[in-house]
Amino acid sequence: MTSADEIPDSRNRRSFIGGSDARTIMGEDEAALVRLWREKRGEVEPEDLSGDLLVQLGSVTEHLNRRWYEKNTGHAVTEVQRQVFHAVHRWMAATLDGRIEATGAVFEAKFMLPWNFSEEAAAEKHMAQLQHNMWVTASRTAVLSIITGGGKWVEIAISADPLYQHLLLTAERKFWRCVESGEPPHLFGVEPPRPRVEAVRTVDMSGSNAWAEFANLYRVTHDAAVDHGRAKAELKALVPEDAREASGHGLRAKRSKSGAISFEVLAAEASHATL
Repeated sequence: MTSADEIPDSRNRRSFIGGSDARTIMGEDEAALVRLWREKRGEVEPEDLSGDLLVQLGSVTEHLNRRWYEKNTGHAVTEVQRQVFHAVHRWMAATLDGRIEATGAVFEAKFMLPWNFSEEAAAEKHMAQLQHNMWVTASRTAVLSIITGGGKWVEIAISADPLYQHLLLTAERKFWRCVESGEPPHLFGVEPPRPRVEAVRTVDMSGSNAWAEFANLYRVTHDAAVDHGRAKAELKALVPEDAREASGHGLRAKRSKSGAISFEVLAAEASHATL
């Protein structure tokens, strides 16, 4: 990671990828991705959100959200609405809701509806933006401060995820190349990391037979699963950007039309593959 500096206020949003853009780039809505691409190329004007009630509620409650966080935690929020850009990747930027003075954590204020609200879903929804802003500011942690329409306030702490940030940077770099070249982008198919939400109680599961069964299975397969996940991420990074299919050593990788990469074990080859 690198340090970040201030962005002049005169910089146009078309000239960089911001935190809210990261959510679209890492999302599942290809129409929204293409629209963002056209906005960055100057082909269409940014979407007018003045009539979006949820967006406006988030905007008008941001000051209250910040003050409520400070009152309930005792931590001051500074650098409010400071704009920064990455010291190396000049096309990466962030407009911060603030930073926690005591820890340097990125502060993000959100308003969410109470229906079907869960901390896990909230963290997952905003993960790309949080990881983007942490990367730009070289922060190790972020705080998601949420006020719901049901009168509830929630604080969620999120840690930087190096693997996800690597995939995020790769996707954003590809998107920016599309902006510069004029080639339409495609979805990148990256799943956000499972959010870590603060636990509030301790539960003894020793009396559960199902827990015992799967706990044993988990212990037996744990190391293999970790290696599998790491191998999958590294293999995806090794597939050339212009390759539709790649194979070797008993494994075939295929790229879908949306850009997502899947793997297939070639059983006949796998048994004879040279390690």
